Amino acid sequence: MSTPSPTPSSSTGFSDTQAQLSATLRALSARLPESLTVRELMQACGEQGLLLFCCILTFPFLLPVSIPGVSTVFGLLIVLIGVGVTFNRTPWLPRKLLDKPLLRTNLAPALDKGADVFTKYVDKMSKPRLLALTHGSSTNRFNGFMLFFAGVLLMMPFGLIPFSNTLPALAALFFAIGILQRDGYFILMGHGMTVGSLTYFTVIIYGAVQGGRSLASVFGGG
Repeated sequence: MSTPSPTPSSSTGFSDTQAQLSATLRALSARLPESLTVRELMQACGEQGLLLFCCILTFPFLLPVSIPGVSTVFGLLIVLIGVGVTFNRTPWLPRKLLDKPLLRTNLAPALDKGADVFTKYVDKMSKPRLLALTHGSSTNRFNGFMLFFAGVLLMMPFGLIPFSNTLPALAALFFAIGILQRDGYFILMGHGMTVGSLTYFTVIIYGAVQGGRSLASVFGGG
């Protein structure tokens, strides 16, 4: 892939972006090769850097059919990016993850869908506001931790259950946009999706436990 390939610096450089995120995504989708690695995708994100890359990692889980087998890998990458935001440094990323191949047929529709969403909502709605939720070292560390936590939720083994990937992916997406655009409203939406994910997972686990007890009582009574 003919993209810049410098090694990311030690500073994340989370500055306010001047380019529209949707334009960046459409340009990236248009120049995708048939196959590329996670490393090449990350390098292709350009000056908007890790947080835009984090947004891209959530897109496959916003589609009706998720890309098989990537929730653990992409969730782990989001976790590591969250650690980087928390400590304001480019995170260490395992070579095995960076060298994982991705197919254009799977990735391009996700990027196009993400660009459509950004055109309709993010580019028009997002701007620096509620700065108390996006500025300051302590606030940045907390937002980074919440991004990390959203990645952990995305890695939970509930992939076959509807919305189990979508809710934490939305939380990670909102946190990434909020940090990137300095938009406190998106940070608040990220918190809301995190609470929704925890509630949904609690219901799933409770239902599984109750179902197990019911089966045990049926077989035990027989």
